Order: sequence, then C-alpha cells, then structure tokens
Amino acid sequence: MMDMARKIAEDARLIILKALAAQVDERLHSGFLMAELEVFGIDRPREWVHGELDWLAEIGAVTLLKAGSVVVATLTDKGARHLRRTIAIEGVSRPAREA
Repeated sequence: MMDMARKIAEDARLIILKALAAQVDERLHSGFLMAELEVFGIDRPREWVHGELDWLAEIGAVTLLKAGSVVVATLTDKGARHLRRTIAIEGVSRPAREA
C-alpha cells in the first residue's frame, strides 16, 4: 500500500503541471501554485512546494527561475507530454483520460 505522503506528493506534482498548462505562457510563481494546491486540500508550506518544484525541475518537467523567496515555474515539453499521456513520469500521478 502506498503511503499517504508519497501519494500527496505525486498528486501535487500533477496539480502543479496542470496549473502551469492552464496558463497562456505556461508559468506561475510558487504563491499561485500554493493557492492552487490548497483548492485540492494540499496545504503545505512554501518550502515544501519549492521542494516539489525542485524535484519536477530535476526530472525535466519544469524549468525554474528563482527570485528571492519566490520561484517561477515554467512547463517544459516533457511536462506537457506527461499531461497528454504520451509519456509517463515516475513520481507524478497519471492524468485521467479525457472523455
């Protein structure tokens, strides 16, 4: 059985990718991403969100621009391909099939 902390992290990563994809320029700063996660019941401190963004950047799903205490994330092609279900990124929940 998957532990809850791991499932929350995997779901949060998918929520982050979806939030970025919903923007015209495919980028958001960490404050907006924290608010988006809260909508789904994931209320975590900024440091936790930054850690998840660092993880997504390490695997190539986003790029990051760090400006003081704010991090701006931009969706990469790899992250977009995961959302389209053409690839699967281990550690990120799979998006549901579109109806």
